[in-house]
Amino acid sequence: MAAHRDVTQLKVIVIGAGPAGVRAAQALAEAGLRPVVIDEGRRDGGQIYRRQPEGFSRSYETLYGTEAERAASLHRDFDALRARIDYRPDTLVWNIGTKAVHVVTGTRYDELPFDALIVCSGATDRLMPVPGWHHAGAYSLGGAQVALKSQGCAVGARVVMMGTGPLLYLVAAQYVKAGATVSAVLDTSTFAQRVRALPQLLAIPSTLRKGIALMSVLRRAGVPVHRGVTPIAIDGSAEHGVTGVRVKLANGALLDVACDAVALGYHLRSETQLADLAGCEFRFDDATQTWLPHVDADGRSSVAGVYLAGDGARVRGADAAERAGRLAALAALRDAGIERGDVVTLRAELARYTRFAAGLRAAFPWPARFAAALPDETIVCRCEAITAGELRRVVREMGAQEANRAKAFSRVGMGRCQGRFCAHAGAEVIAAEARVPLEAVGRLRGQAPVKPLPMAICSTRATTCSSEEMEGRAQEFSE
Repeated sequence: MAAHRDVTQLKVIVIGAGPAGVRAAQALAEAGLRPVVIDEGRRDGGQIYRRQPEGFSRSYETLYGTEAERAASLHRDFDALRARIDYRPDTLVWNIGTKAVHVVTGTRYDELPFDALIVCSGATDRLMPVPGWHHAGAYSLGGAQVALKSQGCAVGARVVMMGTGPLLYLVAAQYVKAGATVSAVLDTSTFAQRVRALPQLLAIPSTLRKGIALMSVLRRAGVPVHRGVTPIAIDGSAEHGVTGVRVKLANGALLDVACDAVALGYHLRSETQLADLAGCEFRFDDATQTWLPHVDADGRSSVAGVYLAGDGARVRGADAAERAGRLAALAALRDAGIERGDVVTLRAELARYTRFAAGLRAAFPWPARFAAALPDETIVCRCEAITAGELRRVVREMGAQEANRAKAFSRVGMGRCQGRFCAHAGAEVIAAEARVPLEAVGRLRGQAPVKPLPMAICSTRATTCSSEEMEGRAQEFSE
């Protein structure tokens, strides 16, 4: 980013008001800038520290559990920051162009220019399909958490939490503290995997203690916790929705748990679609078996003036996201000729969280093997009702061994979620059927808009597109 005479006039946009976005905005404000902070949510906090609606009065301890103190600190700091930033809640970033962000607030469209852009897009659930997960009452862990925090309700009267990762236990404990009934926690990872990961998990002892505290909450509440399970099916019907969950236990015995809702999740995946639209370079990450945008130690992407921070760049948790957000802002300031902040200390702290995150991946591994074993009738893409059998068919009969080619032939990833919930598992199914490495399958290319837009916006935008834009989009479509 080129230096400016009056650095306070720099146009800096921060996307996201979670831990990374708040700390990035804070660093920019301390330097005398007034950044634009775009938040898709109604209130700040992101997913992990999502604020309850105005008028709700649940305590921080009830709402956030072991993260109550961190949540309160972030909320206080953001409240103090409000007068020094241009905060835009309920605003969707649906596209990123050259030095401009395209947003929608309600039915109003805006194009916001920037000199520097800091994308703090966060993460979403990483999901593995299971037969029956299309029934009403099947949610992601994140969705179950949103219901609790934003609507003050549980997703069911008897809820099963299934998957693996810290979020599995965090959401289960939050439900218990809120007075909801958790029928069981079904974890696909094993105790032995956790023990082997202990040396890396000791990089952040305080966070490890929080995880142990979550287990204590479940144990005191009498919630059954089963490790090393293999999901068989979510039982239910179109008329009644979810009625139960069936799994195979580590000892080979079958377990059937009655419930009216199930929350699924296998750790988290970086929300990278905005980085893709910004033109950032992606590389396959062997550790997570996912495609991630390439960034340097401070969050600089391959595109000048575009910085990536928090879980949207690398999933390392909320504490790491706060440090990464500040580092990215300091990098943007340095690139503008402003030297501020102790980046050496921040980098060292972030390295510890990176080591801890590696331990979490080892303790709660992504169960790639489940994809190859999915029955053909299992729905992989819930938006378009594309089954595992259909994906395998386009691989066998049409040679679709690449993600976008399989998308063209089967419509997998073409629905409302744009592949957020099916792309990873779909790629695993393709790789297993084609007998190729997961990296060879590639990744689904990002398309604008990243989420559905109101028709009023679409029609207004269509009338304002220049001929150059239309030609460019036609070229993209043809490619």
